[in-house]
Amino acid sequence: MQRIFKRKISSLSQIFNFVNEILNKYNVNESASFSIILAIEELFTNMVKYNIYTDSDISISIEKNGAKIVVIMIDYNVEKFDIRKSGEIDITKSIHERKVGSLGLHLVKKMVDDLDYKYINGESRITFTKILEQIDV
Repeated sequence: MQRIFKRKISSLSQIFNFVNEILNKYNVNESASFSIILAIEELFTNMVKYNIYTDSDISISIEKNGAKIVVIMIDYNVEKFDIRKSGEIDITKSIHERKVGSLGLHLVKKMVDDLDYKYINGESRITFTKILEQIDV
């Protein structure tokens, strides 16, 4: 399923409803759901916060593909920013010793199983997957 959302932080409540509806439909467990929702929230928030020179809407699609959930987020009319290359942070340092920023993207990278980025003609496309736990019966 795909939906388009206004480039506003206030769109998050609509996004949460959309994501929860799909994850419930696919019977995604609480742990995987938490990771997916957190990743979408962080990525959407960054798109709104840092791509300030556009007012284009943001597309989010979520599909189940076998034993994984695939999420594609597309931001239009923006500059290139490959989130896979965002600076690594040292979480062993105290909060006062760390540089500001990148913690959210660090969490996204740790909570999803695959993260891809493509940029073509002003279109920034982030794709991530979350493998669903298989329960032996």
